[in-house]
Amino acid sequence: MAEVTRTFTVAAAPHEALDYLKDLRHAADWHPGTLSCGRLGTGPVEVGARWHNVAKIAGVELELTCELVRLEPGRVVFTGTNDTTATRDDITITPTGAGGSTLTYHATIEFRGAADLGAPIAEVVFEKAGADAEDALTRILGTPAWASGGPF
Repeated sequence: MAEVTRTFTVAAAPHEALDYLKDLRHAADWHPGTLSCGRLGTGPVEVGARWHNVAKIAGVELELTCELVRLEPGRVVFTGTNDTTATRDDITITPTGAGGSTLTYHATIEFRGAADLGAPIAEVVFEKAGADAEDALTRILGTPAWASGGPF
């Protein structure tokens, strides 16, 4: 298993950050390796909502079914699965004194069976992915466009 944790501050208020992060369709904009992420089904984005995620990790393309498994003020958690891989993205959001938010992003990936041979490489790749996610979310949730309705 590989994991990464990053804590950083963004300009968006907690409820704005949560509204953006809970819809995994935005993952292609901020989640390193995500090539596309389309919603499966319709209706409100709530616990049980699912997405088809296509990602590339260490040069290997993966298709995952991702599900929103926890949604509450200040926290959003997704899991992703296929026959060889299980992922978990757990994001907590706390207010800062300046009206923004502190995000703590904790991601894990576990390979099953023969795919487990890639775990040592995944650890290195995951560290870079964590840094890239931090950079992207800081940019997206910290731009003046966000304050006026956002680019999304």
